[in-house]
Parts: sequence; C-alpha cells; structure tokens
Amino acid sequence: MAETRLKILALARRALEEQGGSPTEREHLLKLLDILSASIEKFSPEHSNGAGTAHLVQGLFDNRALLAMLKQQSDEMDALKKLSVHLTSSLDLPDVLDAVVAEAMRLIPNARDAHIFLYKNRKLTFGAALDAEGNRNKGWVKPRLNGLTYTVARAGQAIIVEDMKNHPLFTNGSPDWAGSIIGIPLKAGDTIMGVMNLARTITGSFSDSELQLLKMLSEQAAIAVSNASLHQMISRQAYSDTLTGLPNRRALDERLEEEVMSARKNNYSFAVVMMDLDGFKDVNDTYGHPVGDDVLRLVFGNMARGVRNTDFLARYGGDELTLILSQSDMSSSQIVAEKITEGMKKIKFKLPDGKKLKLGISGGIAIFPVNARNGPDLLRAADAALYKAKKYERGTFQVARGITGPLATHNIVGE
Repeated sequence: MAETRLKILALARRALEEQGGSPTEREHLLKLLDILSASIEKFSPEHSNGAGTAHLVQGLFDNRALLAMLKQQSDEMDALKKLSVHLTSSLDLPDVLDAVVAEAMRLIPNARDAHIFLYKNRKLTFGAALDAEGNRNKGWVKPRLNGLTYTVARAGQAIIVEDMKNHPLFTNGSPDWAGSIIGIPLKAGDTIMGVMNLARTITGSFSDSELQLLKMLSEQAAIAVSNASLHQMISRQAYSDTLTGLPNRRALDERLEEEVMSARKNNYSFAVVMMDLDGFKDVNDTYGHPVGDDVLRLVFGNMARGVRNTDFLARYGGDELTLILSQSDMSSSQIVAEKITEGMKKIKFKLPDGKKLKLGISGGIAIFPVNARNGPDLLRAADAALYKAKKYERGTFQVARGITGPLATHNIVGE
C-alpha cells in the first residue's frame, strides 16, 4: 500500500512539473492526490500495478475541472463560515462594514483596495475602506454622479471594469486609477443598501470562482448591513423624543455624565441651562394638544438650529428643555441666554383663530464645578434657578447660587 502511494505521488509530481500551473494549484492537487492514494488499495485493487497507477494519475489530470470545482466549493464553504462569524458578531454598523471590506480583501488575490458606500434617498455616503497595506478608511474618493458606484446603485446590477484606463466610466477619473474593478450592489430584497467596490492591481476579468465568492459576500453583507441599520435606528429612537426629534432625558443623562468626566479630565467648566416656555399652558388649554404639539416642534426646532455643534439640547419633559454648553463659563452662558430670549421674540406662528403666537421663556443656569460637582446635582441647581425665575422674574434666566450637593434624606415619622 505504501509503495503504491509513493508511485502515485512520484508520477503526480512529475506530471505537475511537466504541465506547469501555479504553486498554489500544484500544492492543492498534491494534497488531493495524497488523500486519494491512501484509499486506492481499499477501493480500486486493480489499479495497484504500474499501468493502472499511471492511468489513475492521468485521469486525475484529465479532470482538473472537477478538482477546481472541489477547490472552489471548499473555498466557498470556508468563506461562508468566516462570513457567518464576522458579520453576525456585531450589530454596530461601522464594525459590520469593516468586516465586509476585510473579507473582500482576503478572498480576492491581487486586491488593491475595497470600499463600501451606503445608499439612501438616492445619495451615497461613505461606509468603510481598506487597502492592501492595511490602511482603514483612508484615501477614498467621493463617488462621481456618473461614475461606477452611482451607476451600480441606480441599476442594482454588478458592473465589471476590466481596464479602468480604457473604460467610459473612468474617462474623467484620476490618472492613478489602473487595473480592474468590480462594483457590486448590496441588496436586501429589492432595496439597495449600498455598493461595494473591489479594485485589483491587474487588468482583466474576474474568474467564475471569484465572482461567486463576491456574490456570496455581497448577499451576506446586505443582510448584515440591513440588520445593523435597523439596530441603529431602534437605538436612536430609544434616545430621541418622538414628538420633536430632540434627544430625550435618557440621552441627556448619558451626555451629561460624559461631559462631567471630560471636564474633570481636561480641567474646564461647562454650563447646564434649564428652560421652560412661558404661556405654553394657555395654548394647550385654549387650542388643544395637537396645536400645542405643532408649537413645540416649531420652537424647539428653531432653538436646536441655533446651538453650536459642541453643545447638546434635549427635551427634558413637557415644554422644558435642557441645554449643555460645553467649555462655557457664566459670562458666555448668559450671552447664550440673551440670544435665546431674543430668538423667542422672532418666532412667528398663527393660531387657529388667527391670533399670533406669543410665548416667552424662563431659565436657570448652573456651572460645573462652581455650582455642583456631578451631573444630578448640576441639574438640580439649574432647576432650582429655573424655579426662582418662573416664580419671581418670569422671562429671565436666573443663576444658581452656591454649591448644590446630594438631596438630603429625611425619615417621616407617623403619629
């Protein structure tokens, strides 16, 4: 048995050297021959003589297509296994996109880079990128309206460009673009979720096995992107006020905690401003809640557009708002308060009976760490200042006094 196996392998090696082929293919064929030779005596006793052995070896090489198919199926199974692990291990969209481009680069020889762009409302936005040097999310180019990526997104069909330097889609492209590229739509049902592009350093078409692997990858990626997008939307809803779209109390508490930690670490102050609309209850009582909801959306929307990108505006509840002014002191906070008051005077809204809306705003300002040294105490300090404004000087912004600490706990003793 051992002698037969050695004869087969010796003949196979000589045949491989004579017929050429890539080192990878030769190695793969030898492994298959080693497995087959181990079972020759058991399944084909008549092939144990020299002529039979030579006939078997020749038969194996005459059926290279079969061996290539087996290799392709093996690669596909391996790819599916890795895809299943990588693409289902996270519901975080950036992580999913990074996993997809990494898998694309692994599957295709001579891959230079891979990009994913997400497609929504007929617009493409950058998702992820990876090049052969391992650089992530660098060097990507904004998709051209008449370029490959938009064409694939609109048509919903894969496009193969065998030579970028001589293709209409790259007529006005960068002179550095060379080689071949494929653009594949990421489709979840009939919805185009995005487009994945994979460029190679060489020109020419992609093999059937490469196309099959990329097709499987795009199908799995589309499902993963769809799931991650849904998870992202649900998470966003959990932190958003359903009426106004502003961050809600839950989002406020988390952001406030982050701001406190950052301020302690970097030794800066910031302000919390609690605000309440003056006259809003009369709108609700007179015209009903639907009109009141319209007013809130208008007023809060206008205010949100006026804050800096570094600040954070949230709906605290009812007609109350909370504004976090990052890296601000009392002086700058009072300037912001004056702008808010002036902005309220410019809001125009016609009520159902033809009257013009007239609303004011009152507020309370507290500074970290002057008025409190943690988030909850800072909110209480600002709220106490707001209460003072509403009770004694409606339409103004009052400043918190002293240092606010934790709420005291008192036992109530019954009679």
